[in-house]
Amino acid sequence: MAEKSRLRQALSKWADSSDQNQRDLRESLKSGDHGEAVAIADAPEREHVVVSGVLRTVTLRPRGGVPALEAELDDGSGVITVVWLGRRRITGVDPGRSVVVAGCIGRQSDVPLMFNPRYELRP
Repeated sequence: MAEKSRLRQALSKWADSSDQNQRDLRESLKSGDHGEAVAIADAPEREHVVVSGVLRTVTLRPRGGVPALEAELDDGSGVITVVWLGRRRITGVDPGRSVVVAGCIGRQSDVPLMFNPRYELRP
């Protein structure tokens, strides 16, 4: 029984730290100089938008026989999948990197996507 309690405490601490990380990420991105960047959660679909955040994952996932580099961009308010078609690798596009992307947002299976955006790597 005590082991379950320790596990619950550990999970609760992890969940709290995850929430804190999201709050910290939102605050750090607010203080950055990203001009017209909007929060991912507030970004309208099918309009040109600029969003910024940190890359959580970067994977090579072919789409229709074409190589595609996919990355999850997180700004603390939400996550968007960014896809570069025809690319196997982009130097500097790595997990943990801060990026500003610009393009149109669409949805596939209720997941927000942005194909072939313009991007700017941040330090």
